[in-house]
Amino acid sequence: MMKVVGYIRVSTDRQMESGLGLEAQKRDIERYAEKNGYKIASFYQDGTCGADPLEDRPCLMEALNSLRKGDILLVAKRDRLARGDTMALIQMMVNKKKARIISSAGEGTEGDQDDPISYMLRGMTDLFAGFEWLLIKSRTKAALSAKKAKGERVGHIPFGYQLASDGIHLETNELEQSALSQMQELRRNGLSIREVAVEMNQRGTLNRGQTKWNNASVHRILKIAA
Repeated sequence: MMKVVGYIRVSTDRQMESGLGLEAQKRDIERYAEKNGYKIASFYQDGTCGADPLEDRPCLMEALNSLRKGDILLVAKRDRLARGDTMALIQMMVNKKKARIISSAGEGTEGDQDDPISYMLRGMTDLFAGFEWLLIKSRTKAALSAKKAKGERVGHIPFGYQLASDGIHLETNELEQSALSQMQELRRNGLSIREVAVEMNQRGTLNRGQTKWNNASVHRILKIAA
């Protein structure tokens, strides 16, 4: 029996914590599924950059590993899966399983997968998504260089720190440092990323913004702190 799984992704901590982008993607996927008579078995959610390697995308890997012959991986747009070379690798993995990727936005994923026009549309969609990401990356690098030259703080404030009163330097955030130490200790004791998230929530030790932990946020913070 065919199974349909949904996948949603945001690329910033603020979007992950606020739900900005996630609910919109989920609504698009659910509307498409309802329109086409699909029942979604489960949703997978990551908070990573689309160009990140698959080993840094735990939920996407779970979604891909769950696929069997004839199954569908349903996304709001193909660039929510990945951009650049990572997208090509994902498509190859899905094809090998004889499953399908369908975008609620179309993008050449509907109908016959071997149709030449559909193949071209998918390729163009992935190509322009990769181009857009490289363009943003280039502009961001230039902007950060300009800020550094002025002696200004650049980038996201790492978990465990906060902006000092001068608005430039960082100082430790004791509550976040305590949460980080707890997560690291749980990992050393052999708990999985998912189990760490569950344990932290049960302890009432919340993420920045007083949001609950999930496996994506735990994985991201522990990786940065390593």
